[in-house]
Amino acid sequence: MSNRHLSRTIALQTLYEWDFNGKDEKNLLRNLKTNSHEFAPDFNDKGFSQSIVKEVIKKSDEIDKIIEKYAPDWPIDQITIVDRNVLRMGIYELKYNPEIPPKVAINEAIELAKGFGGQSSGKFVNGVLGAVFRDMNKNEGSKNKK
Repeated sequence: MSNRHLSRTIALQTLYEWDFNGKDEKNLLRNLKTNSHEFAPDFNDKGFSQSIVKEVIKKSDEIDKIIEKYAPDWPIDQITIVDRNVLRMGIYELKYNPEIPPKVAINEAIELAKGFGGQSSGKFVNGVLGAVFRDMNKNEGSKNKK
């Protein structure tokens, strides 16, 4: 498992707990530290997982609107907690983190969904993120034509 994939796994676990507990940020950093210790006791990701968690939470309202737009048949509260947070992470990396190539963001999200979600989670995440990515490319293309 690559270092960044492990960091994303730790971030997903932490976001899952945050979401499960009503988006309570009170124990967020403690939970992140506990998850880091449980999943990878001797691993130093140089703050990568913490950065994902903080940025996803900071942009969660905006990201959730994107999920609602691209998964209109699934109200946000009816998407499983795992899938919802994988999508949040994937959309954050796809739209807001220019350091992560789009294909990496999508692939990593699909792998997390397959590993931690249900039987159709990978396909669901792939469909939503693929649609977001296609629209991003359309918008960039129209900007370049002006």
